[in-house]
Amino acid sequence: MDLYQGSADLEAKWNGAVRWDGKGSLDVTDQTKLRAAAIDELAYNSVFNEDPATVEVARSLIRGAAAALGVKTASIKRLYDARGRGEIGGFTVPAINIRGLTYDVARAAFRVAKRTDAAAMVFELARSEIGYTFQRPAEYASCVLAAAIREGFEGPLFLQGDHYQVNAAKFADAKAKEPELQAIRDLIAEAITAGVYNIDIDSSTLVDLSKRTVEEQQRNNYAVCAQLTKCIRERQPAGVTISIGGEVGEVGTKNSTVEDLDEFMTGYRRALGGSVEGLSKIAVQTGTTHGGIPLTGGGVATVNLDFKALEKLSRVAREKYALAGAVQHGASTLPSSLFGSFPKIETAEIHLATQLQNIVFDHSAFPEDLRRKMSAWCRENRRIDWKEGDTETQFLYRTRKRTWGPFKEQLWNLDDKQTIMADVEAELEFLWKQLKVVGTRELVEKYTT
Repeated sequence: MDLYQGSADLEAKWNGAVRWDGKGSLDVTDQTKLRAAAIDELAYNSVFNEDPATVEVARSLIRGAAAALGVKTASIKRLYDARGRGEIGGFTVPAINIRGLTYDVARAAFRVAKRTDAAAMVFELARSEIGYTFQRPAEYASCVLAAAIREGFEGPLFLQGDHYQVNAAKFADAKAKEPELQAIRDLIAEAITAGVYNIDIDSSTLVDLSKRTVEEQQRNNYAVCAQLTKCIRERQPAGVTISIGGEVGEVGTKNSTVEDLDEFMTGYRRALGGSVEGLSKIAVQTGTTHGGIPLTGGGVATVNLDFKALEKLSRVAREKYALAGAVQHGASTLPSSLFGSFPKIETAEIHLATQLQNIVFDHSAFPEDLRRKMSAWCRENRRIDWKEGDTETQFLYRTRKRTWGPFKEQLWNLDDKQTIMADVEAELEFLWKQLKVVGTRELVEKYTT
């Protein structure tokens, strides 16, 4: 793949497909050419070109071309509000964390979406993933938008900031607390500028189970969530009401209860005040763990997910608080047979990351020499993550996600990438069907401005 030598080279490459006035305005003159090889190069340069000015021109062209072709980043809030009112239901929105090969995985998702007439889907990136995947919000947004152009997807597109999480240790440190909160405020502003109009605040790390009452346990959680909600509302663009998610219990810890939800929502609404628009959805903990629990001989342990609790929490969230319902994190490594259960119990949203990563890294077409290099990198750079009693297999399973950034360009340029993407696409189609988002385009267009 070619790298442009400055913005003039970039404009020359696009001559005949897009006329650019230097300010981001576009006249699309040949959509066939636009959606072919040129967009591949544009996406590549938006990520890997070393000249910041050229990167910005590439991203500007992608944003403008997307708008010209009927693709727009949007908030899912109106759709979720309708669900909270009981007007719609029967499906669970998949939110996929794309840690690497973002352009290619997003293309696979859009192919599935077009084939199944699906549009209720979210592309997200967590705060922690920004660090180890070497993707900032603007880059991630550009890759997803470019993928939509490439595959001819039109309409609303939902980008989400996932787990904008507060570090509990820093929050407890008087000197580190304010810088930690400011870092999240800065990330919120950066994401919104990139067109990310769905943001999940995760202050569940601040839940203190040592406190005597549930209200005391949830106090820091709801107070910080309210504070960051106000921050988002102050920064959202005119005409956009960003969809905001909160989180009652941290994934991998104690399962959430209705009492937890009630105390969180009561305190959150009190702290927020009546004039500020609140949450669209609420994440709960019902037995999952991010990435799954790796077994000594490979694979992951079977999860005992409490579907009855998830159903009850989702119902209370809708009926009592008019939210879309509960959100399930850490679910991608669950047995395939369980995914059809989520829409049956009206789970609002489900977050999927590790299984897509596993398909790529464990694929028979993945080059063995690159796999060895990535494993060696983990041993050399992440030994701090090697837990006592772990086998090497368990250690590598837990840490290999951190190779997405250091090996980013090598992964993008894999020789047999399309063979791997075919299996990613098959997995996404399976999930879309199980989660009942097939045929949701009409609903999305009805409830999205």
